[in-house]
Amino acid sequence: MNSSLAPRPTTATRQQLYDSQLQALARIARTLSREQQIEDILAKVLAVLHEQLGLLHGLVSIGDPENGILQVGAIHSDSEAVIRACEGVRYRIGEGVLGNIFKHGNSVALGRIATEPRFLDRLALYDLEMPFIAVPIKTHEGHTIGVLAAQPDSHADELMADRTRFMEIVANLLAQTVRLVVNIEDGREAKDERDELRREVRAKYGFENMVVGHTASMRQVFDQVRRVAKWDSTVLILGESGTGKELIASAIHYNSPRAHRPLVRLNCAALPETLLESELFGHEKGAFTGAVKQRKGRFEQADGGTLFLDEIGEISPMFQAKLLRVLQEGELERVGGNQTVRVNVRIVAATNRDLESEVEKGKFREDLYYRLNVMAIRVPALRERSADIPELAEFLMDKIARQQGRKLSITDSAIRLLMNHRWSGNVRELENCLERSAIMSEDGSITRDVVSLTGQGNDSVPLAPLPEVDLADAAMDDRERVIAALEQAGWVQAKAARLLGMTPRQIAYRIQTLNIHMRKI
Repeated sequence: MNSSLAPRPTTATRQQLYDSQLQALARIARTLSREQQIEDILAKVLAVLHEQLGLLHGLVSIGDPENGILQVGAIHSDSEAVIRACEGVRYRIGEGVLGNIFKHGNSVALGRIATEPRFLDRLALYDLEMPFIAVPIKTHEGHTIGVLAAQPDSHADELMADRTRFMEIVANLLAQTVRLVVNIEDGREAKDERDELRREVRAKYGFENMVVGHTASMRQVFDQVRRVAKWDSTVLILGESGTGKELIASAIHYNSPRAHRPLVRLNCAALPETLLESELFGHEKGAFTGAVKQRKGRFEQADGGTLFLDEIGEISPMFQAKLLRVLQEGELERVGGNQTVRVNVRIVAATNRDLESEVEKGKFREDLYYRLNVMAIRVPALRERSADIPELAEFLMDKIARQQGRKLSITDSAIRLLMNHRWSGNVRELENCLERSAIMSEDGSITRDVVSLTGQGNDSVPLAPLPEVDLADAAMDDRERVIAALEQAGWVQAKAARLLGMTPRQIAYRIQTLNIHMRKI
């Protein structure tokens, strides 16, 4: 336990703390004897720590050694939104303060959080200038199964060690109770919880929640994904870079019967052929310099689940032959080994290349192409579905607003400007453009003036008719109305003046006073 030396407290101060702790233990004991649901026990114990002892934002993290993670299972907060946001937070075992406590089984008492470089502040709940206490939750056999943590509501003093010992007592009580509750379960509740989790995952990774769009081409993509998700067929996702092919692959996996098994991803263009073979098939100890132990490849890691191979068109003809055998036979040998390993993996591949043309040129094996092209899904480029840009921009704006921690809005004229751009980088380019515009906006309002279009297609060639704008709409301010008229008039001032019932001199004055930047035609 880490603690700093401090003056010995007065008997009265320590006695007051002991009295409060004794009362708190009595309440905790009543909770343990009355409650049967784990969630209720944890919530009420953390509430006692908060209300009676000033141990704020108490949390219990539960370990999952099989997957190497520590997940927040319960947290005390007055905000339901905070509780929902934090309950899914995870740490790798050994990561940060909580991960280290779980790994080593030692209590930690920080006099001031800011002095501890391992503190990740992933929950964004704690005052970094205040203390923090975290203790392991252990079984009778000494196995750590979780972590109990909280922040004292006063600066570090001579009673930190006493508070830490009290939390260790509570952790021991929680460990015993959790084991008792688990032992009397008949397994049905666990199954219900697992099914509920699967439903939540499917909702989170539902098609419309992952890829935004209501144009006919995107509705066709959604329909294809729905149909293919329930089968084990190999899927080939085609589309330009930045169109969201990886999101489509995730939607297929998480809406399939394999959703409870791993989704493993690999970008085939990111590795040279020698490393790609080891990465996909694994290797035996001593297979090459640096292979100090046996390692499972991505195929074995994805066993029972889905393997997403991005940029599949970049692999060499020699490696294509090795990959074809695994896809045909469902078996492989690790690099440096001779033992055959069988795998049950669904393949979802993606490429921005025209593989049919590559086959004709002899650059891609025809037999591998047909093995991959069982079900092809083409994701349209953003310029082919410009009608989706307003909805897509709002979706991305919400994401950027959460990242920046502030409200963001976008004007109609800015949306129209976005709809008139070619977007050679597709959705990725649009997201970068909006993030850049948000940074340049002082008040959080993204107007046409702060939108900076870069990259190929900056000529903003019209791709589709822009939506008609009612220039008499009372909700529009003068600046928006003048910009809309200029857009409809192709940025010819005389035509815009006629649309607004103005003279050319009047509209020129409005353009100057409203600080409108004229587009070059």
